[in-house]
Amino acid sequence: MSNDLTLELYTRPTCSDCQAAKEYLNKQEIDYVHKNVGEEDRYEKELKEISGSRIVPSFAFYEKGLFGKKKLVKNVIGFENNKEEIQQLLGLK
Repeated sequence: MSNDLTLELYTRPTCSDCQAAKEYLNKQEIDYVHKNVGEEDRYEKELKEISGSRIVPSFAFYEKGLFGKKKLVKNVIGFENNKEEIQQLLGLK
């Protein structure tokens, strides 16, 4: 992944775009933290804080800040419509 970014992916099990995103990331062997908002209420709360909405999939790209604390660099909502930007953030383009 470019610029030492880490990725957290927020999904729901009933979301087809979420399933496509996970399949793509796994096929590309991209490391990410999967957060299923359908199973954990705390992930739903995190998602709302990060993006201001409950829409998934949500790609949260972080960099390490001072003292190892993570800093949100970019949040992208949706996979298919934003695939090119996601690929750039992942360093695939």
